[in-house]
Amino acid sequence: MIGRIDEVVFDCTDPASLAQFWAAILGGKPMVRDAAWHFVDVSGFTRLAFQRVPESKAGKNRLHLDVAVSDIDRAVGSAVALGARVLGDRHSDAAGTFQVLLDPEVNEWCLVTPPA
Repeated sequence: MIGRIDEVVFDCTDPASLAQFWAAILGGKPMVRDAAWHFVDVSGFTRLAFQRVPESKAGKNRLHLDVAVSDIDRAVGSAVALGARVLGDRHSDAAGTFQVLLDPEVNEWCLVTPPA
């Protein structure tokens, strides 16, 4: 082993609003290190950090977060009310039901429920 994950960092144009969004989705309190770097310590998970970069996102994420929920319809509605956007149709397979969403800076992430 070389090391351990210290935090998951999102490049973004507005770290304050993205930290607030993800704190509302996962819990925790948005924290400020400086104007270009905000973070959220999520209970039971690695810190999520948000650093300002000059360019906008281009292309599909190569990494995304799956967020486990018990009621996907309710979770989608709550996430959309916080500023998320639904991307595509909901999918179900042997692993469960998945809905892809976009956060306010167009990063893909999924709400997931276990199989019925």
